[in-house]
Amino acid sequence: MELAHSLLLNEDALAQITEAKRPVFIFEWLRFLDKVLVAVDVKEKQKKLVEQLTGLISSAPGPPTRKLLAKNLATLYSIGDTFTVFQTLDKCNEIIKSKDDTPAYLPTKLAAVACVGAFYEKMGRMLGSSFPDTINNLLKALKSAESQGRGEILLSLQKVLSGLGGAAASCHRDIYKNARSLLTDRSMAVRCAVAKCLLELQNEAVFMWTTELENMATLCFKALEGSNYGVRVAVAKLLGTVMATALMPKQAAVMRQNVKRATLEEVLELMATGFLRGGSGFLKSGGEMLKGGGSVSREVRVGVTQAYVVFVTTLGGQWLERNFATFLSHVLDLVSHPRATQTHVEAVYSRRCVSFMLRATLGGLLGEKAQIAAGKEICQAISKQMRVMLIAVVNDISGENKAGAADVSASQHVMVCALKELGSLVQSLSATASPLIQEPSVGLLETVTSVLLHPSMAARLAAAWCLRCVAVALPYQLTPLLDRCAERINNLKSSPEAVSGYSFAMAALLGGVHQCPLGIPHSKGKVIAEDLLRTAAQNSRLSLQRTQAGWLLLGALMTLGPSLVRYHLPKMLLLWRNVFPRSQKELEAEKARGDSFTWQVTLEGRAGALCAMRSFVAHCPELLTEDVIRRLMTPIECAMTMMSHVPAIIKVHGAHLKASAAMVRLRLYDILALLPPKTYEGSFNALLRELVAEFTLTDNSANTTTSLLRSLCHYDDSVLMGSWLQETDHKSIEDQLQPNSASGSGALEHDPSSIYLRVPIGEAIPGPLPLGVSVIDASVALFGVVFPHVSFKHRLQMLDHFAECIKQAKGVRQQAVQLNIFTAVLSALKGLAENKSTLGPEEVRKSALALVMGALDNPNPILRCAAGEALGRMAQVVGEATFIARMAQTSFDKLKSARDVVSRTGHSLALGCLHRYVGGIGSGQHLKTSVSILLALAQDGSSHEVQTWALHSLALIVDSSGPMYRGYVEPTLSLVLTLLLTVPPSHTEVHQCLGRCLGALITTVGPELQGKFSTVSTIRSSCLVGCAIMQDHSDSLVQAAAISCLQQLHMFAPRHVNLSSLVPCLCVHLCSSHLLLRRAAVACLRQLAQREAAEVCEYAMSLAKRAGDSKDSTPINLNITETGLEGVLFGMLDRETDRKLCSDIHDTLGHMLSSLAVEKLSHWLKLCKDVLAATTEDFTCQAVTFEVEKDEEDSEKKDEMDDDTMFTGLGEDDKSKPSVAPRWVTRVFAADCLCRIILLCENADKTHFDLAAARSAQTKNPKGDLLVLHLSDLIRMAFMAATDHSNQLRMAGLQALEDIIKKFASVPEPEFPGHVILEQYQANVGAALRPAFSPDTPSDITAKACQVCSTWIGSGVVSDLNDLRRVHNLLVSSLDKVQAGKGSSSQLYSESATTMEKLAVLKAWAEVRLKTLIRALYHICCMEDLGANVLPPDSLITLVQPELPSLSRLWLAMLRDYALLTLPAEFSSQLPPDGGAFYTPETIDTARLHYRSSWAPVLHAVALWLSSTGFGAGEEKEKDSSTPSKAPALPQGASSTTKTFEESVKDRMHLMLGKDIQMELLNVLHRLLLTRDPPAVQLQVTAVVQETIRAAQDHLQRQRTSKEEEGEKDSQPSLGEGGESGELVPGKSLVFAAMELLVFILVRHLPQLNTRVKESPSHAPLRPRRLPEESARLVANTVSILAELPSLCSPAGSMTILPTVLFLITGVLRETAVKTSDSSVPMPVSAALQGIKTIITSPLARVESTQKQWTGLVRSSLASVLEYSQPDESRPDMDEVSMLTAITLFLLSASNELVGVTVLQRGCMDRFRNALNSSDPWVQARCYQLLLSVFQHSSRALSTPYIHALAPLMVEKLKAVERSRPGTAAELQAVQEGIRVLENLVGMGEEKNRVQLLALLVPTLISYLLDENAISSAPQVSKGLHDFALQNLMRIGPLYPAAFKTVIGAAPELKTRLESAIRASQASSKAKAAARQAQPTVQTAPTIKLKTSFF
Repeated sequence: MELAHSLLLNEDALAQITEAKRPVFIFEWLRFLDKVLVAVDVKEKQKKLVEQLTGLISSAPGPPTRKLLAKNLATLYSIGDTFTVFQTLDKCNEIIKSKDDTPAYLPTKLAAVACVGAFYEKMGRMLGSSFPDTINNLLKALKSAESQGRGEILLSLQKVLSGLGGAAASCHRDIYKNARSLLTDRSMAVRCAVAKCLLELQNEAVFMWTTELENMATLCFKALEGSNYGVRVAVAKLLGTVMATALMPKQAAVMRQNVKRATLEEVLELMATGFLRGGSGFLKSGGEMLKGGGSVSREVRVGVTQAYVVFVTTLGGQWLERNFATFLSHVLDLVSHPRATQTHVEAVYSRRCVSFMLRATLGGLLGEKAQIAAGKEICQAISKQMRVMLIAVVNDISGENKAGAADVSASQHVMVCALKELGSLVQSLSATASPLIQEPSVGLLETVTSVLLHPSMAARLAAAWCLRCVAVALPYQLTPLLDRCAERINNLKSSPEAVSGYSFAMAALLGGVHQCPLGIPHSKGKVIAEDLLRTAAQNSRLSLQRTQAGWLLLGALMTLGPSLVRYHLPKMLLLWRNVFPRSQKELEAEKARGDSFTWQVTLEGRAGALCAMRSFVAHCPELLTEDVIRRLMTPIECAMTMMSHVPAIIKVHGAHLKASAAMVRLRLYDILALLPPKTYEGSFNALLRELVAEFTLTDNSANTTTSLLRSLCHYDDSVLMGSWLQETDHKSIEDQLQPNSASGSGALEHDPSSIYLRVPIGEAIPGPLPLGVSVIDASVALFGVVFPHVSFKHRLQMLDHFAECIKQAKGVRQQAVQLNIFTAVLSALKGLAENKSTLGPEEVRKSALALVMGALDNPNPILRCAAGEALGRMAQVVGEATFIARMAQTSFDKLKSARDVVSRTGHSLALGCLHRYVGGIGSGQHLKTSVSILLALAQDGSSHEVQTWALHSLALIVDSSGPMYRGYVEPTLSLVLTLLLTVPPSHTEVHQCLGRCLGALITTVGPELQGKFSTVSTIRSSCLVGCAIMQDHSDSLVQAAAISCLQQLHMFAPRHVNLSSLVPCLCVHLCSSHLLLRRAAVACLRQLAQREAAEVCEYAMSLAKRAGDSKDSTPINLNITETGLEGVLFGMLDRETDRKLCSDIHDTLGHMLSSLAVEKLSHWLKLCKDVLAATTEDFTCQAVTFEVEKDEEDSEKKDEMDDDTMFTGLGEDDKSKPSVAPRWVTRVFAADCLCRIILLCENADKTHFDLAAARSAQTKNPKGDLLVLHLSDLIRMAFMAATDHSNQLRMAGLQALEDIIKKFASVPEPEFPGHVILEQYQANVGAALRPAFSPDTPSDITAKACQVCSTWIGSGVVSDLNDLRRVHNLLVSSLDKVQAGKGSSSQLYSESATTMEKLAVLKAWAEVRLKTLIRALYHICCMEDLGANVLPPDSLITLVQPELPSLSRLWLAMLRDYALLTLPAEFSSQLPPDGGAFYTPETIDTARLHYRSSWAPVLHAVALWLSSTGFGAGEEKEKDSSTPSKAPALPQGASSTTKTFEESVKDRMHLMLGKDIQMELLNVLHRLLLTRDPPAVQLQVTAVVQETIRAAQDHLQRQRTSKEEEGEKDSQPSLGEGGESGELVPGKSLVFAAMELLVFILVRHLPQLNTRVKESPSHAPLRPRRLPEESARLVANTVSILAELPSLCSPAGSMTILPTVLFLITGVLRETAVKTSDSSVPMPVSAALQGIKTIITSPLARVESTQKQWTGLVRSSLASVLEYSQPDESRPDMDEVSMLTAITLFLLSASNELVGVTVLQRGCMDRFRNALNSSDPWVQARCYQLLLSVFQHSSRALSTPYIHALAPLMVEKLKAVERSRPGTAAELQAVQEGIRVLENLVGMGEEKNRVQLLALLVPTLISYLLDENAISSAPQVSKGLHDFALQNLMRIGPLYPAAFKTVIGAAPELKTRLESAIRASQASSKAKAAARQAQPTVQTAPTIKLKTSFF
């Protein structure tokens, strides 16, 4: 491929490659040329290039190649010399004129046509006068061309017209005449091309929208007959644009000719013709119209509907605003016209079309203010209709029956459309619609409720739906509306319409509750339900309406969920049982009685009961216990039995009962599908008979088909079935054209129960299908549920029966029966797969296989699809290799022999489905054959259908085979490329399947695509070429496939996807009119933005610049302005309604924000600000223009002005502004973005929150952008959002405000020291919060606002009380609301909403209280330094003080509630029956969540309050302290540090209400540790445990004291845990619980302590290591607590736990005693040493009874320590000092009898010896210190052996110092410590031994003295030793004068050395000497201080 990248075509390389690869090579060269032509200078090579390119024209290039070729030639001429252009043009014209009609010459002709088009498009008028010949030539060719040629010529003509503009006026008529006849061409692609050509023509050809306007309309209507989706879109665009131009001509054209403008009425009249009459000619007169039969073809109606939308969109939003009334009345007239509503289904279709027109124009083009104005218009239209209605009804009484009935019928459809649109409008406006609802002059609610009395059920249901929309949008309307309806039902009991209408409304409102998070008061539902149940029980002969209404409402009440239904369940079950006969006998008796009316009521009642049951089962699954199911089954089984009797009843009483009977069946199937099949196994036989009869149409003369087939087939097969239409913007009207019965005719009146059910996802309004279809659908669905549970015998019978049914039926009926049967079989197979059960034995499989194989060659493509799917599913269910092989072989044989299209398509799909469901592994052996057959079929150019199916199956195989397909990738890929280059673009399905194949191949190769090998790079470049071809295709779906392929490529090989060309292409697609393409583009952008957001945004901006610069290129429909791609995406959020698309846009913006917001802060903040600010600014201008248009007759001036605006209105400037202000949903998203930006800045850099730093940073780098500099903008945005109409936006705004306060509260204001920057925004914060506390604000907003208030008060931004009062008063007012108690105010929302609000208030107060206390304490601490202990009189504490009495009461009540709510479920019976202080029993589940989020701060505040009042002792004081006093109003808690010990013990006793609570507490803490990991939590847990243990110790101590006072000395030992026996019972023992918890912590941080770990074979020994800071502290705390535990036990008990405790403590010592660089003692070590001391010195040592055990324990522990401290190579960093310290502790703390054992003694001496011999001076020094303490031990028996053993070694060590003097301070210190020990030994010795002892010490010291000559030159340390020795000698002499003299006298050389040293020191300086004489007395303390003293 690289060889293709040259400016001139590399002909040598081309000649060398194979024939097959040449087209790809040429295409790749043209692609390269297209990129480089604009950038290079082509002067010298132009001639050669032109030759090569024109040469290619005659080489029969394929469609993509010819397109690129033409483009390149045109570009070459436009940038190079143009003198040969006419030759080239002539050459092309020659080729076009050529008479050669062979298929082989066709591509050359088409290439020439394409070139002509491209030349004119690019150069236009430069080609001068040559155009008439060219155009005539093209038109001549057009007459004789075949379809592909016609399409290409028309597109070329379009380009010629676009290039020439008005210059080609002379040819316009010719083109028009020739083209218009082709609008009805049989090829759809040609129709599309004509529409595009005429669309271009109408820009300049004035006659098209003046004289020819009517003909144009007729032509378009004809073109729509039998059209496909593409044609409808193209023709609608043409028709809509022509009509819009006729109404508002373009200026240029008008200037040239004096044009008569059409009026709006004329234009609309013309469009209506198409809607009502289709393409069959014009209206003559009204009479003829009424007589004229024959309905409009549906395609025409749908096309005209789209044209209406194009018409309005072209005229724009402002036009619609001005003319909305006219437009509305026109479209409503359409649907009231008899021709539009000839049958019920037709009427529903017309209604859907009109609704679509309204939604697409009103919903998309108008801003929120204008929508409100439109809503008012709709209201007026509805009330006008109702007035007409009433007159008709009144007149009806006088007998003019027929006309009256027609009026009612017409009026109902108008009502439905208007109300539906009104509902949608209010719902999309959400809370911003409140002005529309509240304005009395509009009276929206009155108007809508008046329709509830309309004679027609459809209108009543639509009104009910509209009310539901109002309630969901404005939840505060829900409760009043329910009340109003309940009241009206009671007042108008006698009117059947009223009962029906108001019950519909109530059901709808109840169904909407789940969309309102705040719900409705619990009592509402209860009252209605009880009333209905009562009346139903009283009077069984209620009218039909009462029965229906009653059951409908019960069904609706079920949607409120189990919390409500639970209370009424017994009554409900009774009612359900009573509706049906109890026994067979009653049934028989019933059959004999009754007339047709009673039967109708009975059947309706039973259908209603079953419907309510279904609602119960669906919405209250928690209540479905086995018992309840059993009781439900009684009426259900009755219903099943009754079904068999119904046909007989219908025979007797007439066919009008059929509908009611069908309704009963539908309800029965629905509820059975929801219950487990096991519950009705007994009735399977009867049930299956019914089901099979239902969908095989046994008793049904109509050929009704099910609507489920598409949904049961695989989503990916949509390309074969055309169901991708479901994924377009026109889905709601395109559904009408699907082939199954009544498709797309969903309407509320088909099933009133849908008014309270949840709306299916993606639908705006529930649209149940007509009863006939619904019943079949339900039977098919239930068949799938039951089939897996049926015996094999019955399965076989049914399958055989199906085959028989298909054989019996003929023609159309056979198709219908077959469709239904296949849907049922698919449903059954799906059920089997989900249940993981098998199909059955051989004969069942055979029968099923025969059934399926028979349909694989059915002419109906949908049936073939279903058969293929069924085959795959069967293979999946059977799962046997032989069976699969047999199926595959059948298809192989068939495909090899068959020549007809039908069987080839069917069997090729069968192969694909087999692979899809069995996967690559199961079907691996057939892979080769399948692929070879499908590759062959895909090349069958004679039938595009075969190609499509074969390629689709191939894609399925590639997908399912995964890596096994790798070997076939190259041949498949080359086939895909070949087809992409040769298949005509009009066969879009083939191209779509090629796209699927390419995508699947890319996935198969996967990450390998990054590779460097030549094979991989060939695959990669082939994929890129394929994508490029598809990107250039005219069909949106193919372009979408190209994008998803590129997205896959980008995932696997990101470096090879060129973003600079991909991103602009995606940006252009964002404005596409095709939903699937927009989805694909956004999905791709989302993936790109995850990694390369910055590049994506840059390329998008570059596209905008290019679009601005290049005047000549076709203008791209793009509105990327300075806001960049982000701005476009924000704009899309306003227009798009598709959920998937919006969620992808959110994600894309989120990724961009995360990676770019911090760098481009101003840009993103401005974006958010523009979106949020639009709320206020935009509407003013809109409203003004609206007003002006209203009074346009007033004066001439205004008329002129109006004309001007009319002309400029369609000018350029209109397009540049975004037409509509951002809607509330987008604004909420912007507010969320704001919070995210603040968070991102916080994580990025702290300078963002430091004004001084930010200013200095900005001076250094003016471009730098820091958040704190935008604070005023942040506050303004949060303020705008928090005070908006929309509740969701208010929540987001308050959240943003809270974030801003938290992050900026402490940022100081550099210019005013002592102040913070937020102070200046007090007013804004107050103003933003105030509206949230108004009485009509929803609870969730008030709750959020309370949170913000507490944050603001607690942040300390404002310290002046008067300034805080405003916000404080808001909290005070809400506190009053809380105190008002339950049920005081009229409730709008559910009780749990009230709970949420009240708890939020209490939590806010608690937080304020905590924060103010902390501030007060801090203030006191600061003041204490200044010597004052008084609070300033305006302290914030005074804010809370007055409220404390009531607050404390409420807080305690709340905590009591929470305590009850947290009880486990088994104690639920103990809860108070009427709820708690703040919750009601019905709302427990939701209340729990609110309590959970607010109990912690409240508990904290209560604890502080209790401690300050001495646990309620101060309640009397409280009363006094509420009166203002001079003393500071600081609660006593602030000075609680001064409490006496007694008080604190008492407080602890409050906490320790008993041992059980302690146990519970420890268990809870243990559980907490198991679930929470952070060390901070663990530290707090240890603190709590410590307190608990101490409290228990105090308790025990007091018990002991009281016993001692009573003089019971003997009973001492039994006190404490363990008693006499020493047994600790788990679960009862506090010590045991504490041990469990502490061991858990230790083992978590020191796993080595766990002996099991060590013994496990996989254990690698861990070396002791230094623990991290937090872990070290934790372990230390744990060890300290462990050491305290024995004191809680009796002596016997402590012997039980001591072995464990000592084992753990010595273990911790071993694991944590590690040398540190600064010789400090790690925390765990010091804790362990302290613990050893605590235990050994405890009173237990003195207890006789346990003496023996105690001795053993102490000795074992010492032995362990000795063992651990043994020198060991594996532990080089062991801290010997800590180990020695531990040993010394044992020696000093325990008696000699314990540790004086020879073995231990020898061990201890060894350790000291090792330490003395250590090379580390620090170890030596510490060893000397420890030895000293041992030598000085009071018990001589213990110390003497050590002195004898170790003193000689010491003397030797000290003597040796003379030879190697110390070189460092540490070494000097070691020597000094050693000398001290010796001195002490001298002192300890007896008088008679003194001389010998001094004889050891004095010579050693003298040997340290330096020669007087050497002193000056000696190092500092050496001098230090000299000084030290001299001082000690001077001190020892006077202490022991006699002995000293004796020693000195014995050795004269010592004397001389001493004297000379003294002389030298005296001589050095008298002053120094004097100072020195005084010093020696001080030098007795050791110089090394222990960090912790253990002795």
